[in-house]
Amino acid sequence: MAVVDVSEELKSLASTMESIEAVIDLDKMRADIAVLEEQAAAPSLWDDPDNAQKVTSKLAYLQGQLRKVEELHSRIEDTGVLFELADGEDDADARAEAESELASVRKSVEELEIRTLLSGEYDAREAMVSIRAEAGGVDAADFAEQLQRMYLRWAERRGYPTEVLDTSYAEEAGIKSTTFSVKAPYAYGTLSVEQGTHRMVRISPFDNQGRRQTSFAGVEVMPVVEQTDHIDIPENEIRVDVFRSSGPGGQSVNTTDSAVRMTHIPTGIVVSCQNEKSQIQNRAAALRVLQSRLLAHRRAEEQAKMDALKGDGGNSWGNQMRSYVLQPYQMVKDLRTDHEVGNPQGVLDGDIDGFLEAGIRWRKQQESPAS
Repeated sequence: MAVVDVSEELKSLASTMESIEAVIDLDKMRADIAVLEEQAAAPSLWDDPDNAQKVTSKLAYLQGQLRKVEELHSRIEDTGVLFELADGEDDADARAEAESELASVRKSVEELEIRTLLSGEYDAREAMVSIRAEAGGVDAADFAEQLQRMYLRWAERRGYPTEVLDTSYAEEAGIKSTTFSVKAPYAYGTLSVEQGTHRMVRISPFDNQGRRQTSFAGVEVMPVVEQTDHIDIPENEIRVDVFRSSGPGGQSVNTTDSAVRMTHIPTGIVVSCQNEKSQIQNRAAALRVLQSRLLAHRRAEEQAKMDALKGDGGNSWGNQMRSYVLQPYQMVKDLRTDHEVGNPQGVLDGDIDGFLEAGIRWRKQQESPAS
């Protein structure tokens, strides 16, 4: 890399940072941090644990974002100094170190730029994720469980708290369905690009003839409901059934009928929760999931009306959105963005940032013609 190229790239990165800061609005961020710090210092904060968790989580997120912006500024300047020193001393090792730091800074700026693309109405929300096994029998149930692990590992890598609200286990292996929350700001905006049908192709470990099997799992991502959403559900519109919680292989988790299934009669939406210890806790968790589903349902109806006005056949997401091929070759490919990785195991272990970033950019491009 020539010296002039380095200079131009550093100028470009600095310019990108200015654009990012304009979108993020650092002054407002600092003001929000000051308000949250005051709330976090209040002696009565933990009188309401749920609100306390939201306050401390949002404060930590904003502080982290502000620190990241300030550190990136310094790193861009320091990288320029590293190149000057390396060139001045004609030190190949120092130049290699400087180039490595430049690549790292470039990646960090790109990641931060993705955050500025999350400007949708609910993008800043926490996420509720549901996964269900579709066609493919036991392989589909096993694939659904792998997807659950993939997202939970991704959240764990980022330090995002998660809570599994319901898991319905399949008889032989894997899961029929699961619902869990990711409790971090912008989790919904980030993970919403994962919504759709995922496909896995592999030699089935459940086929004694070792045949190749294609299986499918559906992913649904919903924003967590907040008080401002006005998702009020009259009691007479809900049917509540209780049943005994069950674990893998149908084994009883406890001896009481504590699991709750909740049906919203007007829409037919059904949710369940069995991972809490008491029926009261499961009922409260199921109501949160139902509210999120109804919010997503309302959004889908609004989007359908807009699509009808625009003449858009609702083809933004399509059915199959990603393929995980383990046999006869190794490849994970997003069918919308064409982003692909030759290491399926790494992806299934939670390394999905590349797919998320490509998906967010793709979605923004899809929105552009209508703006």
